[in-house]
Amino acid sequence: MRLEDFKIQWFPGHMTKAKRMMESQIKLVDVVVEMLDARIPRSSTNPMLQGILGNKPKVIALNKIDMADKAQTERWLEKLKGSGLPVCQVDCSTGKGVKQLISAIQLAAKPVIDKWLKKGVRNRPVRVMIVGIPNVGKSTLINRLVGKNKVMAADKPGVTRGQQWVTIAKGLELLDTPGVLWPKFEDPAVGFALAATGAIKEDVFDRESAVELLIDFLLRKYPTDLQTKYAVSLEAEDDVNSVMTKIATSRGCLKAGGLLDLDKVDQLVLRDFRTGRLGRFTVDEP
Repeated sequence: MRLEDFKIQWFPGHMTKAKRMMESQIKLVDVVVEMLDARIPRSSTNPMLQGILGNKPKVIALNKIDMADKAQTERWLEKLKGSGLPVCQVDCSTGKGVKQLISAIQLAAKPVIDKWLKKGVRNRPVRVMIVGIPNVGKSTLINRLVGKNKVMAADKPGVTRGQQWVTIAKGLELLDTPGVLWPKFEDPAVGFALAATGAIKEDVFDRESAVELLIDFLLRKYPTDLQTKYAVSLEAEDDVNSVMTKIATSRGCLKAGGLLDLDKVDQLVLRDFRTGRLGRFTVDEP
């Protein structure tokens, strides 16, 4: 499987509706937080958002940092900060970095508040919108900010459907928006990154092809993690097929008659990669 042959085109109806809702609601919002997946900062940036957001103050929240390669995250932070936008590292599952994110939002809102004060407007809450692709952790972050599970969250794309305002701190109200992808992934590498990390539903891409590309990536960039996790010995001549065979043998992925169950290997590798059990990886190079 070649990366350039991995093509996805997916734009479900609810995402068209979400885009329209976002366009209509943006007028009510003072500050925007774009959540990115630290494993795929480039691929999880939605190019469609810039046209929608205009000149609104923006903060970047780099989520899932505990699942990403530390050295690559540092490089990404330098690159993102170089763009002039405030960037916060967060891990929504543990709450790490959430307080710093609130501070960054308040700082970004200061020019807006100053403008209000000049007009005599006081005690108006700053309204914040969190945007990002599906499964990047928006609802989990809001649950952290609110302190209660008032927003449904699940580890699959497309769960958050409606929109609601929630108070996240004194003087801050937050509008939750569904994850929005873009109509066509021109770059096959972006499609692969989104498929591998779970931003796209599995019924719209070929899982076997995605896992082949994922194992090829791990074999080139993180071979030690593959060896350690699956207790296999990798040789210089190993390719994707031989690695899958070794994993199947090591993990007992067998069908009746002792045949290797490569479909089970696909499921195993994809689940271990997405949950962080396989290791800490960054797919996108800065």
